[in-house]
Amino acid sequence: MSTLAPLRLLREPWNASEGNQSNTTARAGSAWCQGLDIPNELFLTLGLVSLVENLLVVAAVLKNRNLHSPMYYFICCLAVSDMLVSISNLAKTLFMLLMEHGMLVIHASIVHHMDNVIDMLICSSVMSSLSFLGVIAVDRYITIFYALRYHSIMTLQRAVVTMASVWLASTVSSTIFITYYRNNAILLCLISFFLFTLVLMLVLYIHMFALARHHVRSIPSQRKQPTMYRASSLKGAVTLTILLGVFFICWGPFFFHLILIVTCPTNPFCTCFFSYFNLFLILIICNSIIDPLIYAFRSQELRRTLREVVLCSW
Repeated sequence: MSTLAPLRLLREPWNASEGNQSNTTARAGSAWCQGLDIPNELFLTLGLVSLVENLLVVAAVLKNRNLHSPMYYFICCLAVSDMLVSISNLAKTLFMLLMEHGMLVIHASIVHHMDNVIDMLICSSVMSSLSFLGVIAVDRYITIFYALRYHSIMTLQRAVVTMASVWLASTVSSTIFITYYRNNAILLCLISFFLFTLVLMLVLYIHMFALARHHVRSIPSQRKQPTMYRASSLKGAVTLTILLGVFFICWGPFFFHLILIVTCPTNPFCTCFFSYFNLFLILIICNSIIDPLIYAFRSQELRRTLREVVLCSW
C-alpha cells in the first residue's frame, strides 16, 4: 500500500471474493462506471475553506460572552466536528501530494498506520457531526415547546454532560469501527444511526413547523392574517427544506454506499456506485462548509462578533 486513501476501509466491499469482483468489474466497465477523477487540489481547497469557516465560528463563540449558552456551545461543537473532517482531509491530501511529487518517502507499514489514524479521525468526526446535528434539533425543540422551562431543562451542567458524552461515544465507536470494520454488524450500526438521526430531525422540525403554522393561524387580526400566514408558512417551509435537504443530500450518498456494501457487494450497478466514493466524501466536506451558514451565521449576534474577529478587534 503506497498511497493514502480517504476511508480506504469503506472504499470497496470486503465481503466479495476476488473472482466475483473482477467479473463484476468487467461487466460494469462502461464509461459511466469509472467514477470521477477528483483532483487532490479540490479536496485541499474545500478543506481549507471549511477549516477557516469553522474556526471563525469557534472563535466568535469563545470571544462573545453573550454566546456562552448551551445552544451556541452545541453549534461550536458542530463546528469542531466539521473542523475534524477538514483536518483529516487536509492531512490526507497533503501527504498524497507530497508522496506523488516524490517529496516524501514513507515505508508502507507507516502509511498503513497513518491510514488507520486518518480513518479513525474521519469516522469520529462523522459520528460527532451527526450527533450534534441531532442535539441541535432537540435543543431547538425544547426552546420552542418548553420556552419557559428551557433554562431549567437545558442547564449548563447538562449541556456539558451531553457534549462530553457525544465526544466519548464518537471516539469509542470510531475505534470499534476501525478494529472490526469487516463485520457487517458495524456497518449496520452506522446506517441505523444515520437513519435514526434523519428521522429524529424530520419529526422534530416538522413538529416545530406545524406549531409555527398553528400560531400564525391563531393571530386575531383577520385582515392581516392571510398575508402573514402565507409569508410565515413559506419561510418555515423554505427553512425546513434547507435543513433536511442539505442533510440528506450531503450525507445520504455516503450511507447509501454503506448500505450497498452490505446488501449487494458484487452487483454491477452497486460496483458502479462504489466508484463514485470520492464524490460522496466531497459532499461531506461541503456539508461542513454549509453547516455554519445554516446553524451559526444566521445569528445577528454571531455575525457581529465574526466581523470583530475578522477585523482583529479583540
